[in-house]
Amino acid sequence: MHRGTSASAGIGIGRAAVIKEEELVIRQEKVSDSKDEVERFRDALNKTMAQTEALAADLAAKVGEKEVEIMQGHLMLLMDPMLTGEIEGVITGEGVCGEYAIETVCNNYAAVFAAMDNEMMQQRATDMKDIKVRMQQILQGITPVDIASLPAGSIIVAKDLTPSMTAGINPANVTGIVTELGGKTSHSAILARALEIPAVVAVSGILDQIEDGVSLVLDGDEGIVIVNPNQEQSQEYEKKRETFLKEKKELENYIGRPTVTKDGVCVELVANIGKPEDVEKVLQYDGEGVGLFRTEFLFMDRESMPTEEEQFEAYKKVAQALSGKPVIIRTLDIGGDKEIPYMGLKKDENPFLGYRAIRLCLDRKEDIYRPQLRALLRASAFGGIKIMIPMVTCIDEYREARELIEEIKKELEEKKIPYNKEIQVGIMVETAAASLMADVFAKEVDFFSIGTNDLTQYTMSVDRGNDKISYLYSTFNPAVLRSIRHVITCAREAGIMVGMCGEAASDPMMIPLLLAFGLNEFSMSASAILRARKIITEYSKAELQAVAERAMSFVTAREVEDYMREFIK
Repeated sequence: MHRGTSASAGIGIGRAAVIKEEELVIRQEKVSDSKDEVERFRDALNKTMAQTEALAADLAAKVGEKEVEIMQGHLMLLMDPMLTGEIEGVITGEGVCGEYAIETVCNNYAAVFAAMDNEMMQQRATDMKDIKVRMQQILQGITPVDIASLPAGSIIVAKDLTPSMTAGINPANVTGIVTELGGKTSHSAILARALEIPAVVAVSGILDQIEDGVSLVLDGDEGIVIVNPNQEQSQEYEKKRETFLKEKKELENYIGRPTVTKDGVCVELVANIGKPEDVEKVLQYDGEGVGLFRTEFLFMDRESMPTEEEQFEAYKKVAQALSGKPVIIRTLDIGGDKEIPYMGLKKDENPFLGYRAIRLCLDRKEDIYRPQLRALLRASAFGGIKIMIPMVTCIDEYREARELIEEIKKELEEKKIPYNKEIQVGIMVETAAASLMADVFAKEVDFFSIGTNDLTQYTMSVDRGNDKISYLYSTFNPAVLRSIRHVITCAREAGIMVGMCGEAASDPMMIPLLLAFGLNEFSMSASAILRARKIITEYSKAELQAVAERAMSFVTAREVEDYMREFIK
């Protein structure tokens, strides 16, 4: 039995299809005719774009528009004149082959993306490496593995699975995915979930222990892979697979039902979104609102700042679509880096602790913050919009932002422009400082939303993208749990709403603890809502108090995880 990280739920039973790509050898070779080499590169670029368009079209037929955007993001990278111009510049200026120019430029871009303190942009590093390899394969005449033609009952086993490889999977034939690398939030994992293929990632050394065609069982919920299962194990997991599929069908019964515990405690079950179009999924899965609208996506992949009017229309569209349900919109949360040229941001040595989010916005009130806040206030006249400020570390930052909001309110009143005069302004609690000062913040802010992804990272001083120290990155670490409980307690004592918009909000092992702590609102990806509703309605908050006390008595993350895993069984 091998353990890894659960990336996509479900039980996979089948035979291993070991994917080993032919190794690319990239050398700094000189060329005699740079002009011909540029044409050779452009031909490879065009072929890669055609491949990507075909993958996007195929993916659109299998999943929703949201996931197709991952491949459309690849297309935008390939169409970026800055990227292609730099590659051609290296070919011409240094007189080198296209493969080497692509390697140099794409690796530089990938390093910039990887250093950004933004999960989406960090995933762009993987996307950049993906398109890099595909262009180089075309230049070297290497035919990639045809994943689409794998036989029925295949479980893919690979070092890593790129987004383009995942997008090409035929879900009718692939019953599971196992990789040595990767994480739960990678683009490949997102696509696996969208394709509803069970996946376990970060299984150390698995390739050395598996041969093509061997029998495999994988448990995408527990992060377990079994090689050559015996008859008893095969029967056990076949039953689990049947149960999983049955439960998945039964989740549809929770559409239209209130999110209430057995002892009558109501909580809000809302969704995280990145753009107005995502609201369709929120409604499809019966979300009770939006707990996090990441506005930075409105600022990306463009050549100039979105205008106040553009932002207003986007926020208004979400507010109207949700017909008065709560819509928590996070103000710009972006780091200081060169990725967005029009912003003129310099690269931070440590973007995780640098010039970003509220720090950037307060420093650039006139061109960034004021237009966004005006757009939010104007859109609040059309629905239940609330404003959330990210990366707050001290009360001064909140007060300064609040003062600016009050200024804009007065301007709108003078011009007789409607807005919600009772609009709530809260903070995202994602730093250790905000957690420690939660009692102070609770007296002034209108609500809290706990961002567990970053709160875990900052509390544990661990880079969540670093595989070597990933064992430290656990929301079940007692230090993180104490921080979460403290924030919730302070909010409840002050009588303000407290929600959570990190990954932990949809974790079946974490939900019982959060209910016991007194969390009001759970925000997650739309597709996780019905399962979370089912879980919440099966518990009594009063009965969970003892469970939480027991969990909080442990001193290691492993002890807490083992206890909660056993409890939810």
